[in-house]
Amino acid sequence: MSVALGLSLVIATFLAIMGGVLALSFRERRAGKRIEVDDVAAQNASDARLLTAIFGSIIGGMVLTLVTASLVFAY
Repeated sequence: MSVALGLSLVIATFLAIMGGVLALSFRERRAGKRIEVDDVAAQNASDARLLTAIFGSIIGGMVLTLVTASLVFAY
C-alpha cells in the first residue's frame, strides 16, 4: 500500500466519522428541543448520548489512524 493510498484512506475515514458525529449531533439537538424544560433526566440522557458519540469517535479515529499508519509503513 502506498503512502498516498494510506493517507487518502485516513482522510476518507475521518470524513466518514465526522459525518456520523454531525448527523447524530443534529438529530439529538432536534430531539432535545422536544424535551420538557423540567425533565432533567431526559436532558442528562441526551447530553450523555451526545458525549458518548463524540468521545467514542475520537478514540475510534485514533485507533483507525494507528491501524492505517501501521499498514502504510509495513510495506
